Amino acid sequence: MKLRTTFQRKICAGRELSERGHGLFHLFYLLFFLVVSACANMGNPDGGPYDDTPPKVVSALPANQATHNDKKKISILFDEYVKIENASEKVVVSPPQEEMANVRADGKRIKIELFDTLRPNTTYTIDFSDAIVDNNESNPMGNFTYSFSTGNEIDTMEVSGYVLNAADLEPIKGILVGLYETNSDSIVPDSFFRVRPFDRVSRTNGSGRFVIKGVARNRSYRAFALQDMDNNFVFSQKSEMLAFDSLLFQSTCKPDIRLDTIWRDSTHYDSIMPVRYTHFQPDDIVLRAFLEAGQDLHLLKNEREVPEKFTMYFTAPVDTLPRISGINFEGDGNFIIEPSQKGDTITYWIPDTTLAYQDTLYFEYTYLDTDTLSQLVWKTDTLNLVPKTTHAKQLEELQKEIEKWEKEQKKKQKRNKNLPPEENPYLVSYLTMDCKPSGPIDPIQFPLLTFSEPIDSIVPSAIHFQVKVDTLWQDAPYELLPSELSPRLFQLFAEWELGQQYQLIIDSAMVHGSLGHTNQTIKQDFRVRKEEEYGTLFIHLQPADTSIIVELLNGSDKVLRSERADAKGYVTFDYLKPSDYYMRCFVDADGNGAWSTGEYDSARKPETVHYFHKAMPVKAQWEVSEDWDLNGVPAMKQKPMKLVKQKPDKEKKTRDRNKEREEKLRKERQQRR
Repeated sequence: MKLRTTFQRKICAGRELSERGHGLFHLFYLLFFLVVSACANMGNPDGGPYDDTPPKVVSALPANQATHNDKKKISILFDEYVKIENASEKVVVSPPQEEMANVRADGKRIKIELFDTLRPNTTYTIDFSDAIVDNNESNPMGNFTYSFSTGNEIDTMEVSGYVLNAADLEPIKGILVGLYETNSDSIVPDSFFRVRPFDRVSRTNGSGRFVIKGVARNRSYRAFALQDMDNNFVFSQKSEMLAFDSLLFQSTCKPDIRLDTIWRDSTHYDSIMPVRYTHFQPDDIVLRAFLEAGQDLHLLKNEREVPEKFTMYFTAPVDTLPRISGINFEGDGNFIIEPSQKGDTITYWIPDTTLAYQDTLYFEYTYLDTDTLSQLVWKTDTLNLVPKTTHAKQLEELQKEIEKWEKEQKKKQKRNKNLPPEENPYLVSYLTMDCKPSGPIDPIQFPLLTFSEPIDSIVPSAIHFQVKVDTLWQDAPYELLPSELSPRLFQLFAEWELGQQYQLIIDSAMVHGSLGHTNQTIKQDFRVRKEEEYGTLFIHLQPADTSIIVELLNGSDKVLRSERADAKGYVTFDYLKPSDYYMRCFVDADGNGAWSTGEYDSARKPETVHYFHKAMPVKAQWEVSEDWDLNGVPAMKQKPMKLVKQKPDKEKKTRDRNKEREEKLRKERQQRR
């Protein structure tokens, strides 16, 4: 073999370098092509088929449904990159963890770390619901649950049901639902709910539905719901909504068949297939959640918009009025007190103008407050209340209005010198009145008059109530009574006749307000609708019970009227304007005429509420009759969807966009031909 010359060696080295460069170029080109193709596939117009495949589990460590596990770190591997949507809302670890588990997505893995000590011989479930999606297209995996056991077997039973608001059967989303294992016949099982976290736990979806997994077979359980404000998994404060079930149950299962619809497209189905599945029971638990009476009482805020009054806002109704002790004024100030209808707001009117026009009210406010032991105790705050609009500011704005009105009058006088002079309306402030209803009324309605300030007195002889007979106005019997709710409210009672016209007149300066104002002449017209404008609704309840009160509702779930059923279960609503009406009723167990909530410690459930499951159209001159079997429709299906404010969660579905893409390409090929 001959030795190469130096020149030959240089030529060979150059060839090798050139060949190596060509190889690197081809490699770079190939990588560039792959990246561009991948990018085209992700967003696709039109870079190939869409990725419509949901992620799949490849493996897990420890394995899914492993037994004798003592590891608190879990890793689940998928066939593509994944992410977790709304993990804090949807991922539930059971048994509940005192220290929140760390659940996160990491590339193609989901990693979970538990911090609580693992319980012996216990099945653990990590329910992801539909939170797992792929990273690129957010294709949902579907409901997925990982489980393991620290003992030698896995508990695979499930129980399910609904949580509804006891007062109005509204589905409650996101409330915890838990099970306690117990053999006790007591309705309240040894006060577990106050001292021990749940044995199994889940959370409701937008329909109020829950599914609790990892339940043991042939063991007795009782179900509870809890709006857990302090995240300790026990009922520990009155502000937490709760529900408890008085029935013990055991989870069972049986083979069953359901019919699944195979859809050809969004509007046409291809076939209906019978599908075998394991039917877990009970699957119809209904928990009616409520807040206990006597909620924690605290002063929420105070407000003084204008000098003449200030308002105190509380977190719950106030049964005992607070006390005021003036610091920059004497005594209690002789305020006129106006509580709100719910009793959680108190307005203080200041009739003494000297006191009202002070820029600052400085006083001690003593009120009942709930302490850390949930006991009502007296508490005193020192308050400085300054009006947002001071008296000086009021005078300044009034002067601007007076001058503005005078300028406008001068312009009018220049345009028309024959205009008679007018009195400046801003020079005198009058007491005003609002009336509801103000238009056509029903013969069972009694208008409510609301004055702009508390009323000291009304001169009776200055009030004229009349009915129109032919073309003449004649005096008619009436009563105008002050309301117990407010010093500003009066209610007008009269024997209304169908189709008649009435008027209420109050003479000028005959109503005297506490702030020193009087009224201008007040005139209010009323027209009672004719009989042919109304329909009637007859209801027959089954079972008949005189403790049942039926409420007539409008399309906003607002109570229009209420009637107690008679001994045969009949209720009549007459004088109904044409509309769609709804109904609910409650069993007035304590006979107080109002719906009553429950109490956990005494095992008293809230009074049972039912809804009629559909709207009832009423037209003029119609008589509509309805039989209402209170137990004929399950509680979770009773409330009509029009009235339900908490709408179901949108179901996550894999988008089958490749069929649409193929159809689009087929049409394009046909057009090119």
